[in-house]
Amino acid sequence: MDPFVKKVLWFGGAYLLFAGAAAGYILLTGTLAKRTGFDAELAAQGSTLYAQHCAKCHGVNLEGQPGWETRRRDGTIPAPPQNDSGHTWEHADRQIFDIIKLGGALFSRRGERSEMPAFRGTLSDAEIWAVIAFLKSRWSPEIRDEQTRANLLGGLSHH
Repeated sequence: MDPFVKKVLWFGGAYLLFAGAAAGYILLTGTLAKRTGFDAELAAQGSTLYAQHCAKCHGVNLEGQPGWETRRRDGTIPAPPQNDSGHTWEHADRQIFDIIKLGGALFSRRGERSEMPAFRGTLSDAEIWAVIAFLKSRWSPEIRDEQTRANLLGGLSHH
């Protein structure tokens, strides 16, 4: 084998090994999550928007509707909590954004009907991001770390 090709393969393999180890460390330790803060002004704006548009279904304290994990006979699912006890934090920011903007119907599993409306004509993109900032401001540090991992992985699982 050509010595140049051998060196390229060796250095390429070493780089991939190092990059994989670094990415694994960041994912497993939540290092990136610990460095991300909240924009208090954005979260405050999101709080107001949440109260106006979301609290009716998801609860004033982000508690969701009773029985939120059980599909109703008509196939609808009660609004889930947006706090630590729900599963919103398991999704990447972009998925949360899309659900708010486009509505839950596009993301429902077979046999389910989402009552989550689309807010595309009601909230601007910036306002949707403010609502997301508010939700995150109410999550525990541990949940925020987990949600940061979902962001890094692209929110591979979806409910």
